[in-house]
Amino acid sequence: MFEDQLQAVNELLKSNPKFRELYDQHEALRNEIDETRHVRNQFDLERLKKEKLRLKDLMAVILASHTTAGH
Repeated sequence: MFEDQLQAVNELLKSNPKFRELYDQHEALRNEIDETRHVRNQFDLERLKKEKLRLKDLMAVILASHTTAGH
């Protein structure tokens, strides 16, 4: 996730509590999806994936404003 912007991501993880919260939620969902992929029904799995993407989109907005601000 955001491999081409690791420095900016690391800066935001340290300096932006909202970004850190979104990142932690995204990672928790990623882990839950990976661990329960075979035991969840398809509807639940798709719901988790959509929520994970929503969090990633929110992080992308923060990241874009951070990188265009010249940080």
